[in-house]
Amino acid sequence: MTDPARDAPLASAYARWRASTLGRITDELQQRLLLDLIGEVRGARVLDVGCGDGALAIELAGRGASVSGVDKDGGALEAARVRADRAGVTLHLRKGGAAALPFEDAAFDRVIAVTVLCFVPDPDQAIGEMARVLKPGGRLVIGELGRWNLWATQRRIAGWLGNPVWRAAHFRTGAGLRDLARRQGLNVRDTRGATFYPPFGAAASAMARLDPCLGRRTTLGAAFIAVAAEKPGR
Repeated sequence: MTDPARDAPLASAYARWRASTLGRITDELQQRLLLDLIGEVRGARVLDVGCGDGALAIELAGRGASVSGVDKDGGALEAARVRADRAGVTLHLRKGGAAALPFEDAAFDRVIAVTVLCFVPDPDQAIGEMARVLKPGGRLVIGELGRWNLWATQRRIAGWLGNPVWRAAHFRTGAGLRDLARRQGLNVRDTRGATFYPPFGAAASAMARLDPCLGRRTTLGAAFIAVAAEKPGR
């Protein structure tokens, strides 16, 4: 069940973050990293869980994939439709959440979820649902903004100040994402991270040498981690 009172401030806050300079830079980090992990998609059926305004889905459609997107936020889906029309690509968009995907079993060659697991009550159930609609031999790519980076810290402070959406959010390490995938019987193939440091001077430069963004908790900039896993073949 979705909670409109909870989802509305989440969607609004995330939209404001993505419109910020650091948000745009982080989006670029995500896009490059995810496209590499997703791999060749021409002719593949791809599902983008929590597709938002469709930025990644449109890129994948432009590369020759048949792309479906689901999101709980109707406003985000409408934005995705508008962007897809402008880009001249087709997206198959449906309203839904990660815990109960509205598709038949083993329907997709690729399933992608970005910054979705932070906000679902049961991430194991969500990963299990993604595995259900993934074809044997297909690839799941899950990603999150890194734990304890600047963005996550801002959201945590907002939670402490009374925003229940952000107080309930979880920000995982690469190891945490790998564990989620393995518990659902998926074979982890790759883990990647990318970090951007704002111009904080010498302190940020020193941090950059220590922080590969794959499990440490020292990131002062924008960090993104992603894990690629495969569903065992029959």
